[in-house]
Amino acid sequence: MIMRPGQQLLLPANPLFIWFSLFAALALNLLTNMGLWGRAAWVPDLLAITLVFWSVHQPLRIGVGTAFFFGLAMDVHQGALLGQHALAYTALGFLAIAIHRRLLWFPLSQQAVQVLPVLLSAHALELLVRLGAGHGWPGWPYLAAPLIEAALWPLLTVLLLAPQRRAPDPDDNRPL
Repeated sequence: MIMRPGQQLLLPANPLFIWFSLFAALALNLLTNMGLWGRAAWVPDLLAITLVFWSVHQPLRIGVGTAFFFGLAMDVHQGALLGQHALAYTALGFLAIAIHRRLLWFPLSQQAVQVLPVLLSAHALELLVRLGAGHGWPGWPYLAAPLIEAALWPLLTVLLLAPQRRAPDPDDNRPL
């Protein structure tokens, strides 16, 4: 892949770090669902953002199957209709892999704007399954969750790419 001018060369991603970050995001989701806000509709889905991030940056390692597994884990935890989160996360993983080549050419702020429709579509799919199962409308704050998730995209990108960054000390013998 041709790199953009000024883009830093990254070390390969450690698979243990990838899986640790996914399980940490799952744990944070579980804690926020049991914590202060409960299952408030506006609370961002940190696992969804992390799945999108790794599906974009490591599409050969993290894909639709991983998203399905974590979706089932969220369904079991929340006592939701089995497959509600699994379907949404699977669609999320597919869409993230579909845009991963184009997305990485943009700066972080524009990446957040382009990730927003992916997150909105996953939340809309989850809402359709929920409404189809006979549950009520969660309210208009439900639309705030994808906006907050897209706003968290630059922060999450900086945090999850930090272990891969090389020390910026080039010299005449090591230009990279």
